Amino acid sequence: MFKALTIAGSDTSGGAGLEADLKTFQEFSVYGMAAITVIVAQNPKTGWAHDVYPVDLKTIEAQIDTVLGGIGVDALKTGMLPSEEIIRLVARKLKEYGAKNIVIDPVMVCKGTDEVVNPVAADAIKTELLPLATITTPNIFEAAQLSGVRPLDTVDKVKEAAKIIHSLGAQNVLIKGGRKLGTAEAVDVFYDGKDFELFQTPIIDTTYTHGAGCTTAAAITANLAKGLSVRDAVFEAKMFITAAIARGFKLNEYVGAVRHSALRDRD
Repeated sequence: MFKALTIAGSDTSGGAGLEADLKTFQEFSVYGMAAITVIVAQNPKTGWAHDVYPVDLKTIEAQIDTVLGGIGVDALKTGMLPSEEIIRLVARKLKEYGAKNIVIDPVMVCKGTDEVVNPVAADAIKTELLPLATITTPNIFEAAQLSGVRPLDTVDKVKEAAKIIHSLGAQNVLIKGGRKLGTAEAVDVFYDGKDFELFQTPIIDTTYTHGAGCTTAAAITANLAKGLSVRDAVFEAKMFITAAIARGFKLNEYVGAVRHSALRDRD
């Protein structure tokens, strides 16, 4: 049985965060475990505003010890880590247990917002986590924060950002450009430190994309746990998320989510 861990926030609405990660692990027949770093609740009385409730350090450490110390994993990912202290704790525990196949999803904002949750934490991701990353999976906003390249509005600029992020220590970089680069297709840029590869799929006209970033990173994690190369793990994840977005659905008046069962359930 392949095993994977997500160290991430809980999305109460179920579309993103560790809920999306665990659903994705299951779709790839990987046994999923979670260490909760923060709870995000959405308020239906204030237009679905996001309220963020960090978990205390002792509780986070106990969860990580449970999995890495008591069980072991084949791969792991990080998601929302809302403070510098939490980031430093996670980095210390990953080094303590000699974790391998590490996917760093540098979550800096909640879907629907455009401000970094904690600017100091964003800096700590660069110094503490990227040097541990087998691969990091920023979106355009996050890649701009990590690289300092702005605006990221062309493939060439994204490639420049990928090189900078790689220089910070990540072994591989996947920048999720999607439909934001003005290209005819949705484009993600993969860089392994030597070569670039563009993963391109038709643009899907939908706003039902809640959880897409988390799901992509979780799919990569699951595939790494099963022994795939980083490049092949990214390719399989791209196919998975494309199907999940294509079959996304309306959750409520505020948001629509990707469908994690899209490849399995074709009703």
